Amino acid sequence: MANLEPQPHSKVNYPSPPLSLPVKLAYGAGDFGAGLTSQFLSFFLLIFLTDAVGMRPGIAGSVLAVGKIWDAVNDPLVGMLSDRTQTRWGRRYPWIFLTAIPFGISYCFIWIVPGFAQGWTAFWYYVAITSLFQVFFTTTNLPYSTLTAEMTQDYDERTSLTSFRLAFSIIGGLSILVAAGLLPVLAEGNPGLSFIQTETQRYTALGIFGGIVSTLTIFWCIFGTYGYMEKKAKAAGKFMGDTDNNEQESFVTQLKIVMGNRPFLYVVGIYLFSWLALQITAAVIPFYGKYVMSVDGSLLALIVQGIAIFMMFICAALSKRLGKRNVYFLGSGVWILVQIGLFFLQPGQNSVLYGLCAIAGFGVATAYVVPWSILPDVIELDELNTGRRREGTFYSFMTLLQKIGLALGIYLVGQALEASQFDPELDVQLEPALQAIRLFAGPVPLILLICGVVLMYFYPLTKEVHAEIMLKLAERRRLEELEEEKG
Repeated sequence: MANLEPQPHSKVNYPSPPLSLPVKLAYGAGDFGAGLTSQFLSFFLLIFLTDAVGMRPGIAGSVLAVGKIWDAVNDPLVGMLSDRTQTRWGRRYPWIFLTAIPFGISYCFIWIVPGFAQGWTAFWYYVAITSLFQVFFTTTNLPYSTLTAEMTQDYDERTSLTSFRLAFSIIGGLSILVAAGLLPVLAEGNPGLSFIQTETQRYTALGIFGGIVSTLTIFWCIFGTYGYMEKKAKAAGKFMGDTDNNEQESFVTQLKIVMGNRPFLYVVGIYLFSWLALQITAAVIPFYGKYVMSVDGSLLALIVQGIAIFMMFICAALSKRLGKRNVYFLGSGVWILVQIGLFFLQPGQNSVLYGLCAIAGFGVATAYVVPWSILPDVIELDELNTGRRREGTFYSFMTLLQKIGLALGIYLVGQALEASQFDPELDVQLEPALQAIRLFAGPVPLILLICGVVLMYFYPLTKEVHAEIMLKLAERRRLEELEEEKG
């Protein structure tokens, strides 16, 4: 057998066409809708439910949390089923294509206030509609996400592909934030735009806009990457519908295997802590801007996310030189300093505030890029250990964590505001409410980020270890081909 000692610059020859810029752009476009919908929910769902619908903060914060009970079953189930799907169009594309339109429609209905939306009736309506949306989010975004591992097995190319994907995700979030800022300006003094005169009408308009654009960009991804995947399959001597997962495994068996993958548990922890820190900050920023610093919270979000787009590609370049682990350390360290600054910042220090938001963009970029770019490496380790590829199963847990982070972030901020005597009718909040807002803008995310850094320190799959895994897989395939030729 060949020497399988890890070589820092070793390459394994895969029968894969090169990833061109149009293919990368099309792939990235697939996450535009996920970023748009997630960002708007992160920043505005809590305020929408309190101000437009009239819910108390504690109740409003619980809307997304209730649906996570179903997601705990739904997400792994969709991942497992997409792994088993066999069609002439492959395993993932039918899922994405068939559920893209329901994804957009269900999102639109979140931002509509029906006439019966009062009291507990309103609560259960929004629990139902957000849960339905999250189902379609899973059936489109989970199979789409798994394409990262299937499009290329190159360690650095995956980071580049992930950067395109997450850059589009942030651009999607920025687009809806920009639209949210423009609508009040356009509506002011313009009676011809009667359909966006009230705050509730603007939420509905933004929901419809977001649903349509999200659906269209998903189709861009499908038609822009399918040809590449066909070429890749032909280069490997296969058809799109071919799969190595012919042997059926039970859900419980797959769950045990996934949970027994130690590096994957590290990835889960790293991503959960990073994402939860981000979602808590996103949920509290509108309140922090309005009541603590007297600035527009949307502007703060735009600065952070705008800088993060450019830093995505800086992170990808740095990871080639420093490694993904060191880039995560660097970005998280910068982000931790920002959270400390936000806690101690005083009203009137707006220039410092904007500077901190710009610096935070680098930390946010690493939280997006690194966990998603190391996940495919874990999948290869599982293939080496078990002989099977379970992209859908592994990615389902990441999608579940993404939704848990969003729901938990909004829930925690909502409960904190409720407990601290927050009153949306007051222009100036009482001191307990201001302290709660500061706490969730600084120390709480800071502690979560530190936990993520500790887990990354012990994460075992370095670039050299991954190179060894890929060499062993290549050797195994070579021996299997020789056996087939002899047979």
